[in-house]
Amino acid sequence: MTCLMASSMSGIMLFISIGFIPDFFTVWFKQFIIAWPIAFIMTNLMWPIASKLVFLILSGKKTKKVQSA
Repeated sequence: MTCLMASSMSGIMLFISIGFIPDFFTVWFKQFIIAWPIAFIMTNLMWPIASKLVFLILSGKKTKKVQSA
């Protein structure tokens, strides 16, 4: 998952910043090699925090019971 995220984001952001140049794929690959480890580490650090936050948000909601007539 982090591989797909890093490859797509580095490619998109590179295209936005410099456009499609003759050595686009060479530059993109270098950016991807830098982005992938960062994405992997950040995902591992943020996953527990995001999971706890989702649990807190969803556990605080109360569902309404529908009364039948």
